[in-house]
Amino acid sequence: MPADAPSDNILIYYGLFFLLAIPFLHAGPQVLFGCAAVFWLVGPLLMQDLTEVLPEWNSSNPTFADVVSEPAGTISQLLLTGTYPALPYMTYLLVGMGLGRLNLRQQEVRLRLLVVGVAVAIFAPAASVFLLHAFVGYQRLLVASSMGEEELAEALLWGPDSLPPETVWWLAIATPHTNTPLAIAASLGVGLAVLGTLLLIARKAEAWLLPLAAMGAMTLTLYTAHLVALSFEVHDDQPYLWYVIHLVVAALFAVAWHRALGQGPLERVIGLSVKGTRRLVLDGTPGASGSSRG
Repeated sequence: MPADAPSDNILIYYGLFFLLAIPFLHAGPQVLFGCAAVFWLVGPLLMQDLTEVLPEWNSSNPTFADVVSEPAGTISQLLLTGTYPALPYMTYLLVGMGLGRLNLRQQEVRLRLLVVGVAVAIFAPAASVFLLHAFVGYQRLLVASSMGEEELAEALLWGPDSLPPETVWWLAIATPHTNTPLAIAASLGVGLAVLGTLLLIARKAEAWLLPLAAMGAMTLTLYTAHLVALSFEVHDDQPYLWYVIHLVVAALFAVAWHRALGQGPLERVIGLSVKGTRRLVLDGTPGASGSSRG
C-alpha cells in the first residue's frame, strides 16, 4: 500500500483475531457468548484508558519491517489503538463462533437472530441518545473535552480519532468505528438481523443469493484482490464508478470460480497449509504413530 493508503488493511488484524481465537476453539455457545460480553465491556475500557500509555505507531498498514523495528507500537496498534483493534473486535468474532455452534437450520433460531438483531440495533443508538441528551452525558463531554458545540457535534457524528481519556462518557457514544460498547452493539445488531433475514429467505431466494454465497466462500481472496486494486489508486477521480466495478467483477469471478472449482484460490492455499501442518503435528505425536500402526 502507498504511504497515504486509500484503505486500512484489516487482514493484518484478522491474523491476530485468529490467534486470539485459538483458546476458544472447543468452547460451547454459552461460553463464547459470555466471553464475547467480557471483551465487549473490557476492550473499549482498555482502549480508552491506555491511549496515552501505549506506544505510538507510524503506519496505518504495518509491515513485517514494522513488527521488527517497532514491536511494541505494532502490537499495541493491533490490539487496542489501531483501526480494527483486536480486543474490542473479539466481541464480533466470539459471537460469530457461538452462532456457528447453534443449529441454524431451525426456523426458531433464525427468527430469534432476526428479532434479537433488530432489537439490539435499535436499542444501542437509542441508549446513546438517552445517555447523551436525556441524561448528563452531552454536558459532561462538553466540559471535559473543552470542545465547542460545533466541534463536539462533528466528533459525535464522525467519531474522534481515538477515545479521549478525560471522561468515561465518551464510551456512551454509538458513532460507527469508534469501537465503544454501544457502537459495537449497534453493528452487531445489524449483522445479526441481516444474517437472520438471509437465513429465513435462503431456500426461496437461493438463486438470488448465489452471488453472496459465492463471495462469502472466498472473502480472503476477494478482500486481498480489492486491497491490491485500491493500492494503484486509479479510483480517486471516480470512486463510485470503481466501487460498482469492483463489486460486479468480484461477484462474477466468485460465481464462476465457485461453480467450477469450489473453494476460493487463497482459501485453498490456506486450507492446504493447515492440513499439511496438522499432518506434521499429528504424525509427530506418539498417539498418532501408535494409532496408525493399529
